[in-house]
Amino acid sequence: MPAKAIVISIGDEILYGQTLDTNSHWISGELDNLGIRVLKKITIGDTKTDILSNLKEAEEKADIVLLTGGLGPTNDDLTKPCLTEYFNTHLVRNEDAYENIKEIFEKAGWEMNESNLQQADLPANCTAIKNSIGTASGMWFDTEGKVIVSMPGVPFEMKQMMTDSILPRLKAQFVSDGIYHRMIRTIGIGESKLAELIKDWEDQLPNEIKLAYLPTMGAVKLRLTADSDTDLVKESIQKQIDEVLPIIEKYVYGFDDEEIPNAIGRILQERGQTLAIAESCTGGYLSHLTTSVPGSSEWFRGGMIPYSNDLKRDQLGVEEKILDEDGAVSEPVVLALAENVRKTINADIGISVSGIAGPGGGTEQKPVGTVWIGYADKDKSVAKKFRFIRNREINIKYSAIAAFNMIRINLDKD
Repeated sequence: MPAKAIVISIGDEILYGQTLDTNSHWISGELDNLGIRVLKKITIGDTKTDILSNLKEAEEKADIVLLTGGLGPTNDDLTKPCLTEYFNTHLVRNEDAYENIKEIFEKAGWEMNESNLQQADLPANCTAIKNSIGTASGMWFDTEGKVIVSMPGVPFEMKQMMTDSILPRLKAQFVSDGIYHRMIRTIGIGESKLAELIKDWEDQLPNEIKLAYLPTMGAVKLRLTADSDTDLVKESIQKQIDEVLPIIEKYVYGFDDEEIPNAIGRILQERGQTLAIAESCTGGYLSHLTTSVPGSSEWFRGGMIPYSNDLKRDQLGVEEKILDEDGAVSEPVVLALAENVRKTINADIGISVSGIAGPGGGTEQKPVGTVWIGYADKDKSVAKKFRFIRNREINIKYSAIAAFNMIRINLDKD
C-alpha cells in the first residue's frame, strides 16, 4: 500500500482569505508523483492549541506529516516552539543554519539582529534542512517510523526545499509501488451525460482500477487510478482507455496534463496552420491563454481586441449596417470578425468572440451571458451562440474555453 501523508498549512492570513494556499496544492501533486497518497489537507491558524492538536491527530493517521508556515522571526510565528514542545526537547544553535543566515545577510548588505539569529536555533532532535534562498531552516523529525517535516510558508522557499532535499528523502524512505494515474480529457459534454454514456464501460472496470469524474470549467476529466505502477497495471489501464475512446472520441481533446490551449497548439503545429484571434467580451483573455502555451509563436499569428463598435468597423471591416441592425453580439458580426481577422493578420484560421459578460448590458433578447463565437478558415465560416450565466468572470472564462472547443470541432471536420 502507498505511504499516507497529511499536509498542514499554518497561517491566520490563509484563514482570513488574505493569502491563497498554493502550497498544499503543489505539495499534493508532488507527493502523488512519488506514489504517496495524501489523506487530508488541513488549514489552521497561528495558535498553539490548533498546531499541537492537529499535529497529534495527523501523526496518528499518516506516515508523513508536512507542515508549512509559521517559521518567521516574529512572535506570531509559533510552529518552531510548538514542535519543540511536541517532541519534548529544547532549542540549540545550529551552526549550519547560522552560517546560511549570515551568508544571506552579508550578500544582501543587511545587518542581522537577535531575532534573525534566533532562526538558527532549532529543536535538538531534528535534522536541519537547508533553506538555500531564505533564512528559515526546515526541520525533519523521525519518530517511530514516521516523518514530520516543517517548512517555510513562502512558496518559492518551500518548493526549493522540497525539490532539493525533502522529496528525494521521502522517495528513498517510503516509495515502493507508486500510484498510477491516467487522465482522459473531454470537453463539450457535461458530467452526468458523460457518466450515462460510459455507464456500461464503467461497470466492467477491474476492481483495482478506480474511476473519478473531475469536472472543470467547460470540461470533464476522467481519471483512472491504481495503487501500483507496474507494467501490468499500466497495460491494464491503457486497455480500458482503448475500450472507452470509441464511445467518447468526439469529446476527447487530450490526455493526462494537456490543457485545451495546449491541445489546440499541438494540432495546429502538426498541421502547419496558424491562428488569429479577434476578441471583444473576453478582453484579451483568449490570447493570454494562447500565449501561455510554450512554443505558441510557431502557430499563433496574433490577436486584436476590438472592444468598441468603431474598432470592429474601422480595424476589422464589420459593416456599419450589420452593427446597427444586428448589434455587436450577433452571428453576422462574429462571422465578419473571424473572417477579417484571419485575412488581416494573414492566418489560416480566425476565431472571434463577442458577448455580454455582465453584470450590466443585457436585454430581454440578449441577456447577460449571451455570447457568439465565430470560426473561419479558407473553406468555411461558422458561428454558434452560447448562453452562460450572470457572472462576468465566469462568462469570460467559459467563452475562452468554448472558443478553443470551436476550433477543435472545426479542425476535426477537415
